[in-house]
Amino acid sequence: MKVLLTTTAAIACLATGALAQSITVGAANVSSYLDPGRDHSNVGSQFYYNAFDTLIGKNHDSIDAEWQPALATEWTLVDPLTMELKLREGVTFHNGEEMTADDVVFSLNRMYQATFPPYQVRSKDRLSNFAEAVKIDDHTVQVKVEREEPLWETLLNLQQVMIIPEDYTKALSGDPDVAEDGDFEAFSLAPVGTGPYAVSEFVPGEKIVYTRHDGFWGDAAPLEQATVIRIPETASRITALKTGEADIITNVAPDQLDLINGDPNLVTQGAATALFHVMIMNVNNPALEDPRIRRALSLAVDRDTLNEALWYGKAIVPSSHTMAEMGALHQPDLVTFEYDPEEARRLLDEAGYDGTEITFDTDAVYYTNGLLAAQAIIEMWAEVGVNGRVNTGQAWTGGKPEMMVRNWSNPMYFADPFGSFGVMWAPGGPSEGEGRFNTDAAYAEVWDRFRFSKDVEARKAAYAELMERIKLDPPVLPLYRPYESWAMRKGVSWAPKPGHIPYVLDFRAGSIALADS
Repeated sequence: MKVLLTTTAAIACLATGALAQSITVGAANVSSYLDPGRDHSNVGSQFYYNAFDTLIGKNHDSIDAEWQPALATEWTLVDPLTMELKLREGVTFHNGEEMTADDVVFSLNRMYQATFPPYQVRSKDRLSNFAEAVKIDDHTVQVKVEREEPLWETLLNLQQVMIIPEDYTKALSGDPDVAEDGDFEAFSLAPVGTGPYAVSEFVPGEKIVYTRHDGFWGDAAPLEQATVIRIPETASRITALKTGEADIITNVAPDQLDLINGDPNLVTQGAATALFHVMIMNVNNPALEDPRIRRALSLAVDRDTLNEALWYGKAIVPSSHTMAEMGALHQPDLVTFEYDPEEARRLLDEAGYDGTEITFDTDAVYYTNGLLAAQAIIEMWAEVGVNGRVNTGQAWTGGKPEMMVRNWSNPMYFADPFGSFGVMWAPGGPSEGEGRFNTDAAYAEVWDRFRFSKDVEARKAAYAELMERIKLDPPVLPLYRPYESWAMRKGVSWAPKPGHIPYVLDFRAGSIALADS
């Protein structure tokens, strides 16, 4: 189904006196909906930054937390539980409406006091400390929390609290004076934000067209139009680039780069992405209830060999669940995950492993090199005596009791251990909620110290305790930070910025340039 934004303002965005500048991106996947509040996926998260804004901005040229004014021009902690924000005046949504405090309060409270089930999930896993947003006047709001919050700016910079228009959204279905589930479902197919580009066309799962929003409050968008089309097969994306159907393609594996670099009209670039490809294990599956079995499965995986074979040594293999983007909370000295096949054999023998088949679920194409990694891991398991089998399918199996092991990705949703490991393995988080992970009072106590301490050293110490528990009773093994490459036609200058969450397609001013700009 093709969904078009047909408001007068959206149509007006198609006309501009500026020099025509447009690109087409061939992406491995395109989301089936566009709503920054409900989205959590690697696929979806790449599509919001062009069209939406947060209250507090960030310098994405740096991995450091350099906060900047965005839809809020200033913010002040008025008491330990209340942040007051002054809103930028003269901001207009893509449909022509002026942004006011009412829109901000609506946008934040749809997450903080969520009633729409997809919002409730996102609220629980990262925003549970936030109580409400309150209007003070047309350009001032206050945000209130339940407990003193050590991550104020970080959590007001999240994709999930990007600002959307209240009146437009509530009028999409049913009673225009009431926010209903149908409104949010409809919004996800016809999104409106305040960013430099409007979503002027959206074909769910297939195509997104961004068109310059001439009423943008900041620096003008450098492109008149940017189109993202889904091309799932790598070979087809490369062909599209060579023939000129695409100007940029994403998710290129290292073994495909020579096909591109041999063409004088094309260039490639790459970087280790701010996420982990992980192997998750269902601690509640009867075959894996004994933590010694899961420790053996983890210890049997030679991640350095996977890196060399699949990523040509360019990926990053972590010793613990940490990455440099976490700043002061980065702890590369922790040793949580190791390769030790002899210890794996000993643990299997001690646990009385009887040769039960252990399945490894994977999608064939969703993750770059995902299937190849799964096949290699099965071979590594065999070397320590584990009977494994790859199970290929498109359905998500992470919430099924029969799931044993599968690949997944664990992104840095925001630059803190809470924003990567914590979002997934917090007490009551998605992993526990889907039934493949368990916490207890002791885990919750350590988690609480990690999450809410205002002292960095105390947070680091608590996180180290969490990692020691994960080491002894593992639900996850971070395999590596994949080295993802992209390719462009010469004359296009673009790269993902280091301060973004993974895969963000950022086409704002200063982020992309064309040869005839």
